[in-house]
Amino acid sequence: MGSMSRHPEVLWAQRSDKVYLTIALPDARDISVKCEGEGLFSFSAVGVQGESFDFSLKLFGNIVPEGCKTKAGLRNIICSIQKEEKGWWRRLLKSEEKPAPYIKVDWNKWCDEDDNESASDASDDNNAAHGEDDESSDDDGMLYLPDLEKARGN
Repeated sequence: MGSMSRHPEVLWAQRSDKVYLTIALPDARDISVKCEGEGLFSFSAVGVQGESFDFSLKLFGNIVPEGCKTKAGLRNIICSIQKEEKGWWRRLLKSEEKPAPYIKVDWNKWCDEDDNESASDASDDNNAAHGEDDESSDDDGMLYLPDLEKARGN
């Protein structure tokens, strides 16, 4: 059993042009990452106790092999993978099956840039909705439209 390789935990996030994979593997060595154009991503490394870790993923879309960068830190290895075409992927992997348990969404990265506002407001969603109902601000807004048109006409 000693030679069995294991899967490190993988967190993923995306931007319209890139996918980020954060591989949770402290003090890894012999890190090897391969990106192939049709979306095949392979990773292998040796863990701190000398155990080998590896996995390969068939990603949802095509990628640009030379646009794949790997940065090894103390606690994890971050791979940024360039998508061949800009656009949001419906999911990380080509296959529609549920991804392996070691693959998780990286919520920290996911919300970084674009979703900052919406993420912080999510908790008071209900209050906001109620507030609007009480004031029925939308309807009031509608009432003013004809007046505006009149005002413009004169």
